[in-house]
Amino acid sequence: MTLDIEIDGWPAPPDWTEVASRASEAASKVAPELASDRLSASLLFTSDEEVHALNREWREKDKPTNVLSFPMIDRETLLSRAPDGPHELLGDIALAWETCRHEADDKGIAVEHHAAHLIVHGLLHLAGHDHIDPDDADAMEALEIKALASMGIDNPYGNV
Repeated sequence: MTLDIEIDGWPAPPDWTEVASRASEAASKVAPELASDRLSASLLFTSDEEVHALNREWREKDKPTNVLSFPMIDRETLLSRAPDGPHELLGDIALAWETCRHEADDKGIAVEHHAAHLIVHGLLHLAGHDHIDPDDADAMEALEIKALASMGIDNPYGNV
């Protein structure tokens, strides 16, 4: 998968493009449907203000959040794609700097580790995974934990 990355207001270091690339590789290992050169996703590193506006406009929730995912292909279509064919946009992801930083501080973890988790989480949403149903939530968390472990990042949920 190719990521189209835009970084707006996230301080460096670290290299956010590198963090995103590593998170994408890790997500593709646990969700092989993401491992396609024909897929792309846009990833916006932005502010709480921008994510708040997106959340209000597209989800009718008047508050910022840590990550938003906007899939453009449903899971069934993603899984049934022919081996050859045109390039497809999987969807868009937006991460909010202030919320991500505060959550990382609250958890006592590096902000780049938390951002990597949110990117993996967002990519799994784009692949059609969800966490509304408890069984689906457990399955999605297991994928996230496995992907992050491959990056040397501890289980973000604290469970075993």
